[in-house]
Amino acid sequence: MGREGPRPLVAGNWKMNGLKGSLDLVRELRSGYREALRAAVDLLVCPPATLVHAVAEELAGTGISVGGQDAHAEPAGAFTGNVAAEMLADLGATYVILGHSERRAYHREDDATVRAKAEGARRAGLIAIVCVGETREEREAGRAEDVVSGQRRGSLPAGANGTETVVAYEPVWAIGTGLTPTADDVSAMHARIRTELASLLGGPEAAAVRVLYGGSVKPSNARELMGVPNVDGALVGGASLVAADFLAIAAACLPG
Repeated sequence: MGREGPRPLVAGNWKMNGLKGSLDLVRELRSGYREALRAAVDLLVCPPATLVHAVAEELAGTGISVGGQDAHAEPAGAFTGNVAAEMLADLGATYVILGHSERRAYHREDDATVRAKAEGARRAGLIAIVCVGETREEREAGRAEDVVSGQRRGSLPAGANGTETVVAYEPVWAIGTGLTPTADDVSAMHARIRTELASLLGGPEAAAVRVLYGGSVKPSNARELMGVPNVDGALVGGASLVAADFLAIAAACLPG
């Protein structure tokens, strides 16, 4: 990537995809996560909750981490259909994605809900990947940075730090559409996030928080996006379901 900063993280969000046969994908990732890549880039896969345990077993000892796609704020209780952060940890997860735009839109999750979930992830010892991002209407109205700033303020728990928190900027209009913002747009947004993290946490703590870019990341644009200042990796959707594509995106984080 040609710059100083946190060790890159490339995370794959499988969304609601995957059955038992998906373990073939995991085995391909395991064999393709070779020495040079393993030395420089952290890899993470976030399968549906039904597969977390099986995927964690397949990846044990490989250096590839496993995460969940959501978690309830409470550790247990009468919450039919929900999964607690403690349950994900019990299955072998070490990360969890929170506040994804699809959760915010389809499940009406607001910033306070995401923040409570991030606090629950901390309680369970999981690293929270907190997602923020604007809609196309908000960007066209010139409000993108302010919207993302508000989400960041409302969604991150107090005392967030780089050992337990990752921020993922995913412009809603770019997710699954094939559209991506320009490198300048990504640079401006990530710089704003980094500056605000420094104000909130202090320089050293803020510098340790990885800020990922997500939204139609694929091998053809990964090198450009991963080379943008303050981009510390990627949150990948559809391309994470193809081992060769996912590994190519990870390789785009390598220097040179």
